Amino acid sequence: MSEKHTKGEMHGCIVCGKLYQLYVVSDAQGKFIDCKVMTAGGRCVPDPHRPLVACEKHTDKEVEAAVIRAYGPQKDDDQS
Repeated sequence: MSEKHTKGEMHGCIVCGKLYQLYVVSDAQGKFIDCKVMTAGGRCVPDPHRPLVACEKHTDKEVEAAVIRAYGPQKDDDQS
């Protein structure tokens, strides 16, 4: 059984920078597993490598454009 660690972190919305409190789950080696937004009005942005958050008011297209702007085009490992 792999050991998981949870810690509280502050992250800014990937689109506008508004701050949100997250619980971030990582494995024993520190690799990101999942996150949960604890502040009202935020949502986790699916990303296999890092915890990302966005305001619920931002559209999926706005969030996708912000991720590309910040991290470059993302390879989608889950789709063929």
